[in-house]
Amino acid sequence: MTSAAEQRAPAGGRAAAPSTNGARRAPVPGPPVWPGAPTPLGARFRVGPDGVAGTNFALWAAGAQSVRLCLFDADGRETRVPLTELTHEIWHGFVPGVLPGQRYGYRVDGRWDPWTGARWNPAKLLLDPYARAVDGEFTLPAEVYGHVRDWPEQQVADTVRDERDSAPYVPKGVVVHDDDDWSDDHRPKTPWADSVIYELHVRGFTKLHPGIPEELRGTYAGLAHPAAIEHLVELGVTAVELLPVHQFAHEDHLLRRGLANYWGYNSVGYFAPHAAYAASGTAGQQVGEFKRMVRALHAAGVEVILDVVYNHTAEAGELGPTLSLKGIDNRAYYRLQDDARRYTDYTGCGNTLHVVRPQVLRLITDSLRYWVTEMGVDGFRFDLAAALARSMHDVDMLSPFLAVIAQDPVLRRVKLIAEPWDIGSGGYQVGAFPPLWAEWNDRYRDAVRDFWRHALPDVREMGYRLSGSSDLYAWGGRRPYASVNFITAHDGFTLRDLVSYERKHNEANGEDNRDGTDDNRSWNCGAEGETADPDVRARRRGQLRNLLTTLLLSTGVPMLVAGDEFGRTQGGNNNAYCQDNATGWLDWSLLQEPGWRELFALTSRLIALRHRHPVLRRRAFFAGRAQAADGLRDLAWFTARGAEMTEGDWYAPAATLVMYLSGRDIPGRDERGAQVVDDSFLAVLHAGAEPTGFVLPGPPWAEGYEVVVDTSREDQSAPPGTAHPAGAEVTVPGRSVLLLRVLGGPGTG
Repeated sequence: MTSAAEQRAPAGGRAAAPSTNGARRAPVPGPPVWPGAPTPLGARFRVGPDGVAGTNFALWAAGAQSVRLCLFDADGRETRVPLTELTHEIWHGFVPGVLPGQRYGYRVDGRWDPWTGARWNPAKLLLDPYARAVDGEFTLPAEVYGHVRDWPEQQVADTVRDERDSAPYVPKGVVVHDDDDWSDDHRPKTPWADSVIYELHVRGFTKLHPGIPEELRGTYAGLAHPAAIEHLVELGVTAVELLPVHQFAHEDHLLRRGLANYWGYNSVGYFAPHAAYAASGTAGQQVGEFKRMVRALHAAGVEVILDVVYNHTAEAGELGPTLSLKGIDNRAYYRLQDDARRYTDYTGCGNTLHVVRPQVLRLITDSLRYWVTEMGVDGFRFDLAAALARSMHDVDMLSPFLAVIAQDPVLRRVKLIAEPWDIGSGGYQVGAFPPLWAEWNDRYRDAVRDFWRHALPDVREMGYRLSGSSDLYAWGGRRPYASVNFITAHDGFTLRDLVSYERKHNEANGEDNRDGTDDNRSWNCGAEGETADPDVRARRRGQLRNLLTTLLLSTGVPMLVAGDEFGRTQGGNNNAYCQDNATGWLDWSLLQEPGWRELFALTSRLIALRHRHPVLRRRAFFAGRAQAADGLRDLAWFTARGAEMTEGDWYAPAATLVMYLSGRDIPGRDERGAQVVDDSFLAVLHAGAEPTGFVLPGPPWAEGYEVVVDTSREDQSAPPGTAHPAGAEVTVPGRSVLLLRVLGGPGTG
């Protein structure tokens, strides 16, 4: 047998094909092709010369020697159409008679020289990176790999070109007619400071919902159903952050274990709504269904934010499949190492898109604008955003990607959220992104978790996190709402599991429990996992109330994870990315249990409280100093004795933190120019196991206090409403939060 090394072609040549490869199916002769236009990229249906309807196809493939458009009929018969027009590295042509619903792909020919990063292989059908819809599922048989996957010498297998035809096994792009002007849509345009984000999975949120018709469960139409929207409205959230809905593929190692990529962080089509989430069909119908979902959410006052994965694609590294970009121009689309056979991997997923290159940057920004202008979305959360902010190597806040976003007239107006890290050197960038950007604040997550398990050495970190993380974001004109505060996210324990498990339990993932983080900062309250012990169960419910109350009282933008408000569990799995089953889906029956229904009621009441009181959603950082002669400050901190904290108090071990928020000293004005004035509040957070006494501060802070929230109470169906005079000593139960409204203080009601 000829070795891989012997098959290497001279520079600019082509490697010989292994003799084991099968024959291709003969294509059908193609229709005539008119020159068409190089823009816009992708497949765009339109009326051409002489009023003839057809579709213009345009594909950027700079280093290719030829490009053939492949059209497929309902029986899978392929028609190949050479695109001979080449303008500014874009191959293009107008094909008369090609109408919406047509399935298509590309074959791109060029050099096979993996040692220099050239991996063209015309035997592989490629998905158009600009396809608006995708029909079919990626199953990853050997035929979809550009190299011979089962080559005996695996260390060089990626250098041996596979000549088998992949077309029967690859999903096809679909021509879609974009004719929606959104004139009947009304975007909520919720200000950042007023936002409450709710992270959810389209399939997982709707799959078991009893109020959604069975045929719509797990789909965009299911999320648009009144039963789904009713929950969001009753809860009071202002935006849903959808886990990836770009067309994605499943990883080979999951398919081999009978699993699938459930979360969807493995994109392959940046313009196409994931077809498996469509109830109406996959021949383009998914586009209209997604738009109707967005309209329904907007009508309910809920914005739509997409979790987007532009840092890598589903094609993985040199041993990954050839599905799209790898076969179009591997060297241009991906960051390669000095050894160009290998990929630079800042993502942990095998490859990293080379965003510095103009065409890659164009792909991403064209996609973002498309989802805003034609699909109606209101913002984006960027997975591993630090990888996008890298210039040639280092993370650079003046990088082309960030510069383009800052000046783009469409994108600079929508909500932009960075996951501010990647796995590369220097990739942790929390607090470093420029104005316009909000960030997932994992320092908030860690501090709150540690405080409530009584693991912080002192309260300095907690003070910063409660008050908006000014140490991270008070620069360059950034505001408190640059901090997206979260305690849980899709990645990690659910909130209920956070107080029920101290160790991950990921055995069902098939990776011997090696996957998922070991740094959970969790406390099981006395027993690992589910238990019948009433004391442990009561302790856990109390901790859930503490965590949710802390999140919704903190300055910044709170983010909840779907189901945390009613006790969703994943059985201790902290990496349920491959659990497309009851582990990953929301169990709506929990809302029928009184305890979990009360947790939902408390969460809803806290969100409503936040919406009513601007002092809880400030648009500027606290000054922390007296604004008037009476000495009252906009933010003050107290010890258990009712005295203001000194410098030494911040460094002393403590289980209690008391925060005073003045409603008199809120910077900014309302829409009519009037000064914003609100009630003042005192929040007492006590993480100690035993009750503690606390002296309520007297004048000028207050004349009295009314209890608004007491998380020690099991029954949260109504606020406690207990009043106390200033100077009185109250007992704060162990592991609880007291929120008190100030009575009789300056500027208060």
